Amino acid sequence: MRQTPLSGVFGVENAGHSWEALQQAVDRVVAIIQSDPNKDRTDRIITRWLKRHLSRLGAEIHLDQLNSLVEDRDMLAENLENLVKKERLEGRQEGRQEGQDEARKEAARNLIRRTEMSDLVIAEIAGLAVEEVSQLRSEIRH
Repeated sequence: MRQTPLSGVFGVENAGHSWEALQQAVDRVVAIIQSDPNKDRTDRIITRWLKRHLSRLGAEIHLDQLNSLVEDRDMLAENLENLVKKERLEGRQEGRQEGQDEARKEAARNLIRRTEMSDLVIAEIAGLAVEEVSQLRSEIRH
C-alpha cells in the first residue's frame, strides 16, 4: 500500500493514547512528508493538524514553537519522551498509593476478623475512614 499524507494522519489518529506509539506514527508521517513533492505545504498542514490533535488528546506540552514536523522533529520527540516519562512516574506513584491503600484495608480486615475492636478504633489504627471499615466488616460477614 502506498503511503500518503492522509494515511500518515490516520496512523497518528490510530496510535491510541500511548505516547510511544504516537511518536512512531509521527516518525512515519515525517518520512511521508519528506518524500512528498509538495513537502513544505504538506508539512505546514500536517503540523497544524498535529498540534490540534495533541491538544485534543490533552498533551501538556508546549507546541507554540512547533512550525514544521520535519525541522522540529527532535523537539517534538523530546516533548513526547518527557510525556512518556511523566506518565510512567505518575503510574508508579498511583501504583504505590493503590498498594498502600490495599495494605491498610488488609490490616483492617485482619483486625475485624481477629478482634472485637470497634470500627472507629480499627479506622484509627489502619488509617481508613470509619465508613470504609464498616463496608469491609459487612463484606466479611457475607
